[in-house]
Amino acid sequence: MAAGEHGPGRELALPDTADLPAGTVVTASGRVSAAVVFREPSRTDHPFRPVQLRRLDEALTLASRETGLRFSVYLGDLGDAPTRRAGELLDGLDGSGEAVLVAVSPEQRVVEVLTGAEARVRLPDRGAKLAVMSMVASFREGDLVGGLLSGLRMLADQAGGRRRY
Repeated sequence: MAAGEHGPGRELALPDTADLPAGTVVTASGRVSAAVVFREPSRTDHPFRPVQLRRLDEALTLASRETGLRFSVYLGDLGDAPTRRAGELLDGLDGSGEAVLVAVSPEQRVVEVLTGAEARVRLPDRGAKLAVMSMVASFREGDLVGGLLSGLRMLADQAGGRRRY
């Protein structure tokens, strides 16, 4: 997280990288980006290459910045009750009221888009359904990253720009 005063002649105070947990970096903009393992992978190959992870992180950052909502992606098994599990994941997010969670379980062929109470006002179900249809079309072609990127763009477009009061 960046702290301090911003403006001419003021330095941006960045966190000490020695204090950051493993899997956490400070980006060039001063934002802290962290990878969290919910469970150890059962196989040695990973679904994304580093360049794909950077593109996905960038898409999440842009969608959140443009809309003021908190976009997140979960990729993994959602268990016997996918909607309930996705709801638990949404509830566990910081600022869950303004959160938009895209939960994808490729093995189960399940895609869930859940929104917090505040985000739901700006992102109607119809917009979320269109984004899911777009993602599923890409997933069927074997393009997991492309589907997620397209879905995030569509969701951000549907939600509109950041609210100013």
